[in-house]
Amino acid sequence: MMSQKNYILVTAVIFLIIFALHGLRIFLNWDAMIGEWEVPMWLSWVGVVATGFLAYSGFTEGGFIGKK
Repeated sequence: MMSQKNYILVTAVIFLIIFALHGLRIFLNWDAMIGEWEVPMWLSWVGVVATGFLAYSGFTEGGFIGKK
């Protein structure tokens, strides 16, 4: 069974990866399509803010950064 600290670390890393992918999409101007629908760029800006916050919160709550 996974400990709570390991679970928080895994989820924080997943959010960090998603954060990086949204950031790459913004700065490299990648197109994203879901079926016939082109995903608007502003949605990646929302994704950067949301996943960045969740990754940071996970790392701080897990005691990996910030809290001493």
